[in-house]
Order: sequence, then C-alpha cells, then structure tokens
Amino acid sequence: MDRDTAEPDTAALPGPNAEKWIDFHSEHAAPSEYSHEFVWDVTAEADGPFVTDVDGNVLLDFTCHIGAAPLGYNNEKVLSKLREFDLVEPMKIAGQDMYFGAGPDPETAEFPGSSHLMDQLTDVCSHYDMDTVFLSNSGAEAVENAMKVTHDHKPAAKYGYAFEGSFHGRTLGTLSLTKSKEVYTRHYPEISGIQTVPFCEDRGCSAGTCDCGFFAGGGSRLRNSLSPEGGHVNPDEVAFAILEPIQGVGGYRFPSEEFMAEVGDVCDEYDIPLVVDEIQAGVGRTGEMWASDHYPIEPDVIASAKGLRVGATISNSEVFPTEKNRLGSTFGGGDLLASMQGAFTLQAIEEHDLLDNATERGRQAKELIRDDAPDHVEDVRGKGLMLAVEFDTPERRNAVVEAALERGLLTLGCGKKTIRLLPPLDSTEREIELGTSIFCEAMDAVATPALA
Repeated sequence: MDRDTAEPDTAALPGPNAEKWIDFHSEHAAPSEYSHEFVWDVTAEADGPFVTDVDGNVLLDFTCHIGAAPLGYNNEKVLSKLREFDLVEPMKIAGQDMYFGAGPDPETAEFPGSSHLMDQLTDVCSHYDMDTVFLSNSGAEAVENAMKVTHDHKPAAKYGYAFEGSFHGRTLGTLSLTKSKEVYTRHYPEISGIQTVPFCEDRGCSAGTCDCGFFAGGGSRLRNSLSPEGGHVNPDEVAFAILEPIQGVGGYRFPSEEFMAEVGDVCDEYDIPLVVDEIQAGVGRTGEMWASDHYPIEPDVIASAKGLRVGATISNSEVFPTEKNRLGSTFGGGDLLASMQGAFTLQAIEEHDLLDNATERGRQAKELIRDDAPDHVEDVRGKGLMLAVEFDTPERRNAVVEAALERGLLTLGCGKKTIRLLPPLDSTEREIELGTSIFCEAMDAVATPALA
C-alpha cells in the first residue's frame, strides 16, 4: 500500500467475511462495547491511517483505536525499528520480580526496554519535577495506582475529588471516579469518600458567569467545600483530586482557563495531590506532550496509557511509597514489546516534530470542517489532533458516524451528541483534506429535518 496515494475503497460494510469473524468472536466473548462491525485483516496491507478489512475494503481510520495507536497502522517510524528486533519468548515477564536488558550496558543497548521507557517518561515530565514511574498494563491500572500512591502519601486521608462528566476506567476503583454515563457505573459498589464537583467548559464560564455550576456562591464549588468557614470536607483528609485535562468519553469537553487555574490554586493551597488522567489526551495528541501543558496547572501525578502502549503512573519520588511491594502487578513493567513500542513512539514524536505536526494538521482539520459544516453542527473544537464535532441531536451524530463509515471513514461518538476525530499524529495535509472531505460529505448526507 502506498500511503501517499491510498484512498478509501469500500463495498457493503460489514461484508460477508467480517460477519463470519464477528459471529466466531461473539460465540465465546463476553458482552463488550464495539464501535463498528469492522474487522481489521492483520495480514493485509495497512499504513498510517489506511487499513484493510477481511473483505478487502480499504478504510481511512480517524480513530487511532481511541488514541491507542497514535501513529496508525504499520507506521515505519516505529515498525522499522521493531523489525530489527528478533522476537523472544516470553514477551511478557513478571516485571515486578525480574529485570530485563539487551546486552551488557543500558547506555549502549540497541533496543530500549522498560528501564529506558521510564527514563524517557521522566524526561518528558521533568518540567513537573517528576522522577519516578510505575509501569502497568492499562490506563485503569495507572489510575488505580495513582489513587494508591496518593492515599499512601496522605495516610490520614479518606476523601477524593472527581469531576462531573469524567471517565477514568472500568475497574471497581476507577468506576468510583467515573461520572459520565450511568451505564458504566450501575449496580457496582463505590469507594467511599469520593466527592463530585462540576467540570467547567471553555464556553465563556468565569467566576462571574458560570452555567456549569462550578463557580457559585462567591467562589468555586471545590474551594467552598474545603473552606474552614462553611466547608464540609477537611482538606487534610483529601488524598487527591483527579482530573482529565480534556474530557474524553464525556464528550471532548475542553476546560476554561479560569476553571483550571482555580483547580490548581485550590490543590496548591490545601496541599492536595492533583492527579491528571492523560490516558486519551496525552503523548502528543493535543500538540503538546501532555494536555496539562496547555493549562495553568502543576500536576503531582500523571496517569498515562493508550498511545504510550503501556500503563504508567508518573510522579515524584516523594509521592510514591518508600516501602517495597506497595505497588505490584504480575506483568507490570514486564512487557518487552510494549515497552519498546512506547519508547520508539516517544522517539518518533521528538525526531519527526510530531507535536508541531499535530498542531498544524489539527488547525487545518478544524478550518476545513468549519468552512463546510451544515447548520446542524453546533460546535467544532479541538487541540492538536484531538478533535470534536458536536451536533444538534444524538440521532444526527449517530447517523453521521454511519454515513462516514459507508464512505470508508472510521469515526467515534462520545458524550451525548459529539463525534471525536483522532487522526495519526503524523497525518499529512493530503490525509486531513481527504478525511475531512469524506466527513463533510457524511454530514451533508444526513442534513434532513427528519433527524432533528
């Protein structure tokens, strides 16, 4: 496949082969959430945003597996380096019990491992004075471990703060912090002590005029709840406040500057560790290494995953527990291939100026969509290549997702009526023009009053 000339080419979706694979998979798979009836053929050609399914359809993927494949498919910026490594067995080791290396000296090792990945992570977090990393398997584990280390850091604490509209994972602990769709949290027990306050979007909210309810009664809901005069929570008993710098599942909601400044100020004033969930927005997606870099906050703990290929809880050694075995996981920090992929991804972002590319291509995408957006589009927003298009109704949003798929473009819904677009970080001008053209065609195709 020639990425420079490839274009979507689709027949009926799902095709007959895809239906066979889906039926085979579903026979024993527990019920789960699948966005599309799309079956990637891992033996067929794919490059960057272009991918082939089991029926030979070529699609343009503007989801990047919800950001978990930040450079798309078979990207030579990473694959060429991986190709030189002879695969070994086991690829996963008990990383909390054993170390692994590649040759006599880590300084001259040809292939990076988990130790190198942690070194790179502390480098890209050095402006937050972070020097310690715990690697795990997933974003949910990264958040769980962030909760553990902050509780250990403040042993008397029994409270934590989360924000309305948040999504932090599907484990029991992270579900206690998830405040978006009820379907995620129904029936499940919650960790006690979690306080919820509004998330203030960048839609003109300020201390004087705030529709979301965060700024109320002469201050913020967060500050007022902790105030010695009238507050109901003792700040000394708060282990953490956890925040998505940009809300993902909740609808690609971008915060106001004043809201972020207030959260940072309150956490600083009361010495509350601020945990930022960078699982979807981090690793270059927004045009900065971390979405937090856009805002006036100083996080104490970063939880990362998806584009990093592994889960990572990153902080300062003073926050992490000093005793051994406070954190543990059979495969935590022990995935050779994922560690290499993560290290090569960070290298590619730096070597190929992908932060700048994400910023420029994101600007291009927003301009193209805004220029052609029909009246039923209420908002086009984004930072870097973390883009959102909000519609007038959920039905319209769903119809656009389907219309785009019919034309060979993969997109994803989020929130109540928003579509998220996550092209690869190295997307070209041609690919953005092609993808947005298909997307605009899909929007025009469902511009009918019947969907209102």
